[in-house]
Order: sequence, then C-alpha cells, then structure tokens
Amino acid sequence: MSDRNNSDYFNFDNFDESLDSRDYRRRQPARRNSSYNGRPSYNRRRPSKRRMRVRTRNRIIMVTSALLVLALLITLIALALKGCGSKGGSNTETTGANTDTKPIDEKNTNNNSKLAIDTFNIAKPEDNNTTGYVENVIYVWNKEGFELFGGSEESAGWYADTINTVAGKLSGFNVYSMIIPNHTEMGLPQRLKNEVSTNSQADNIKAAYAAMDKSKVTPVNAYNYLSEHCNEYIYFKSDHHWTGLGSYYAYSAFADTLGLPVLSLDTCTKASIDGFTGTLSNIAGGLDTDTVNYWKFPYSVSMDITDANGSVTTYDSPYFDGEAGGALAYGVFIYGDNPLTVMKSSSENAQSGKKILVVKESYGNAFVPYLTNNFEEVHVADLRSFRNTVNDDLATYCRNNGITDVLFLNGVMSANNEDHRSSIEGLFN
Repeated sequence: MSDRNNSDYFNFDNFDESLDSRDYRRRQPARRNSSYNGRPSYNRRRPSKRRMRVRTRNRIIMVTSALLVLALLITLIALALKGCGSKGGSNTETTGANTDTKPIDEKNTNNNSKLAIDTFNIAKPEDNNTTGYVENVIYVWNKEGFELFGGSEESAGWYADTINTVAGKLSGFNVYSMIIPNHTEMGLPQRLKNEVSTNSQADNIKAAYAAMDKSKVTPVNAYNYLSEHCNEYIYFKSDHHWTGLGSYYAYSAFADTLGLPVLSLDTCTKASIDGFTGTLSNIAGGLDTDTVNYWKFPYSVSMDITDANGSVTTYDSPYFDGEAGGALAYGVFIYGDNPLTVMKSSSENAQSGKKILVVKESYGNAFVPYLTNNFEEVHVADLRSFRNTVNDDLATYCRNNGITDVLFLNGVMSANNEDHRSSIEGLFN
C-alpha cells in the first residue's frame, strides 16, 4: 500500500530535485584568447587581389544563372495560364484527387497541434500580483505549495536514453512515454518562476522527447492539454500530485495520440473526499487543505492487487470508496502504491484483446483508471517495487500476459532523477 507513513516519504517518491538539493553555481567556461564561450576568436584577414578576381567572376556567373532560371519560370507560368484559359471555365469537371477532398475536421486539427512534441504552449495561470516565500524546499503562494524544479537538458537526455534502451527490449509492443509537469510549471506565473529560479519544465520535457528514438517509442505530449486548463483544479494545493481532473486531461492526450475515444466525465458519477492534507503540508505551513475528486465509471471494473508479500486481493472498483480525509486521501486511486495492479473492464469502448501495461510511480495512480475505457485489461507496474515481488522481468511479463501496449508514465521530477532511471532499467534482465 501507500508508503506515506514512511519517514522518507517527504522526499516525494524518494526523490528531491529541488533547487536546494542541487549545485547551480557551476563555473562558467573561461574565455581564452578573446574567444566567446570557449570558441576560438575569428581572425579576419584581408583578401588578396587574386581572391577578389575569383569572387567577382563567381558573382557574375551566379547572377547570370539566376536570370536564366527566372526567364524559364516566367515562360512556364505563361504557358500554364494559357492552357487553363482554353478550358471551358464553369463547365470544367474536377477529376482525380480533387473529388476526394473532404472538409478539415477542426477538432482533430486542434488535437494534432496540441500533441506536437516540439510545440509547448506555456501555461498562463491567473496572477493576483502578490508574492510568496520559500519554506524549506517549497515555494508558498496563495496558500498553495509548489515544488521547485532543478532538472537540466542533460538529465532529460539521460531519461531519454533509459527509455530508448528499455523500449529496445520491448520489440513487438507499442511503447509510449509521457512525462508530467508539476504544479509549479502550471500554477506559478512567470514572474514568480523568475523570482525563485525554477527551471523550465517545458524545455526539459521537450529535450527528453527530442532525444527519444521514435522508431522504438512514441512520446505523448500531455503538457499542452494541462496548460490549456491551468486555471482549473488540476493540481493539489497541499500535495505534490495532480488531481483526478488533471490526470483526466493527460488521459485525453493519450487517447487522442492513439486515436481512441475519450471517456466523457458527463457519463460518470463524481465523488469527493474533503480535508486532504498532502505531503507538502509536512514541509511548509499555511497551506490550504484539498478535496480529492474522482469519477465512477458507467461500466464495471474489477481490480486485482498484488501486495509486497505476493498476496492477491480482488476489488470491484479502481477506487477505495472507504478512504477518508487526511494525509492518505490520495490513496483513493487504485488503493495507493502496490507492486502490481490489474484492472479488467467491461466498457463497450474497450477493444477485445487490447491490454496495456503502465510503468509508473505515484503520479500514475490517478491516471490509470481512465484507461479502462479503452483497454480490456490495464496492468500497472510500480517501478519501485514490481521486480521485488513479481518473478518475471517486465518484457517476459508482457509476453506472458498478452500485453499489446506499454506506457512509461513519470512525473518530471522522477524523470530527472537517477534513482528512478535505475529502477526502470532494473525492471529488465
């Protein structure tokens, strides 16, 4: 079950990527011999007369060639216009590809734009022009806690290398990677980000996606779906996780990437748990309490949980309805962190034979239930404990259980952490 009671849980999934935990006073490269940023200085030498004559001849040749090309283009355009004018005007019939032209689907066009892995629409949260303060490793603003991010392009590249390596061991499966930004990226105005010197998570995720081998793994851009809704309740105020609504928008990005129907929350029944005091409450004072919202589906889902002892318990829902307010309320999602969780769905949208395995840390808990709308089975492997409990390595498990798709889902803090990268690699022989 969840490890929130452990003394080291304040490291937020056993990881601390805050600015306070890293050395950002790196020495700048020395400028030598009047160089700029270590580059050799540019020596401008005066050209010789012979070199000037050669340059003049080359320029004459280039100008003459350009004029000939221009004349040819004008001739071709004139001939084309003459040919069009000889046809019957309004009586002309369209043939070939033109008869198959269809109106552009505006929704799909917008989704394709949002899913582009090289275009990140930076969040613009509402700003009341007040200031906050740093307490321990947390920035407090408007009674909300924000983790400061210290990941670099280098650490993003290391994560991409890890995913490329393990994806190579999953030949025959559809492999995806999703990196989730945290509340600081989506909830703090840029002026405050500048003030506390937190690094850009958009740049970090973009760098990781750019370095991934697209022949082995498909990156999923959930960033734009979250930034579009940054002023909604998509992250907790007192906890380092996202909310059920935030994870829903990321699920929508994943479903759109695969071309699958997106579950409508209007068909679900909303439930709430008040009085959630999350992990950040133990680090900084003055934070608001939270409400944990989750949505019960219009179809049945059974869930088998394998605990750390290898015992399997079956439940009739992916949510722990008995969860109460307090420090453990995030455990409503799939009963917290367990080595292996398997959900079986009766959704009419769940494709027969489609089975997905999600490799995650605790950010994945609120996300994975939505996948039951589209997959017959949803297998969830916690990267920190799966291998210690399940005898098979991940690739063998996938083959033995008929898995078709594999998703690596990690928060940006975990993706930039060496221990978590090692845990992912440790899932494989």
